[in-house]
Amino acid sequence: MAELGLTKEQAMTYGAILTMAITPIYIGSHLSLKQKGGETMSSSDAWKFPFIGSGVLFGLYMLFKLFSKEYINMLLTGYFLCFGILAVTATIKPLLVPFFGSASDEHQGKDAQQRQNKVKTTKLSFKPFWSNEPFNLEFDFSDLLAFIGATLIGIWYVTTKHWISNNILGISFSIQGIALLSLGSYRIGAILLGGLFFYDIFWVFFTDVMVTVAKSFDAPIKLLFPKDLFAETLQFSMLGLGDIVIPGVFIALLLRFDAKRSAGKRSFSKTYFLTCYIFYIVGLITTVAVMHIFQAAQPALLYLVPACLGSSFSLALVRGEITQLLAYSEENENKESNNSSTTPTVANSDTPPATDNKKAK
Repeated sequence: MAELGLTKEQAMTYGAILTMAITPIYIGSHLSLKQKGGETMSSSDAWKFPFIGSGVLFGLYMLFKLFSKEYINMLLTGYFLCFGILAVTATIKPLLVPFFGSASDEHQGKDAQQRQNKVKTTKLSFKPFWSNEPFNLEFDFSDLLAFIGATLIGIWYVTTKHWISNNILGISFSIQGIALLSLGSYRIGAILLGGLFFYDIFWVFFTDVMVTVAKSFDAPIKLLFPKDLFAETLQFSMLGLGDIVIPGVFIALLLRFDAKRSAGKRSFSKTYFLTCYIFYIVGLITTVAVMHIFQAAQPALLYLVPACLGSSFSLALVRGEITQLLAYSEENENKESNNSSTTPTVANSDTPPATDNKKAK
């Protein structure tokens, strides 16, 4: 470490940031295998995303320049806290299910079915003032415990803004974001990452906008770790959640591609996932090394995008699977999943088909 110019404190900080970044990607990617249906990003969405992101980023920059940071952060904290509590709840619940069971136990087998039948659920129904449709809420004991724990973490964050509570919320955001978001296809993922590659470079190297917003934005949208844990006044190294979630959803897509190639086998080769995952780690280490050497903020996507796109495309080239990779799409799968859940059924030849007024999301 001495040859690299790293102190023990710096090595600990960089190691912690690296660990906190790669862990949600691994967990979220595997959770994404269980997701059925859902919305996918279109190619037009991918093209627009960097421009929309630029507008939001510059808007926040102007707000921090024109108005008091205290009031802006108060509003933003409340907004992100609501979603943060839900994200932490969803992240904690699987840890409680082995002890208390769940009404939505996704594990297969007779034992799981027996546990599921024994779990008591509570149903609440009410009509929100903004809608004519009733809102139905069903939860079990595991849900309740997870929600209470998440709420306590949220209260801890609001009252103290402690960096550990910030990281719990941030890691939960990352895990759930990677698990739930779908790029739709490899092509769309490449378009999105390519656009954000230039977005990150522009806003970090050519303006002070990204750095100013990151330092001013007091909400759990970044991971923090003290540069010196034992210092009287803590100073932090940080990594934005976008540098985890954006590459993470792409890496998760490759894991689902591996699963698709296995033709439904439970145990399958995770070649594309592991290759891209390892190169993501290499890209993140490169980011930290350059930042340390030049003592300046770095656009992480400058290193992460080539690592993810280059490794996956090169692997497909070597294996002769470029056509399959570029053709891979989840849009048709999601449409089929949604259609199968809303297809009318006919009881007999004399009975008209039942209709379903629910709109597919």
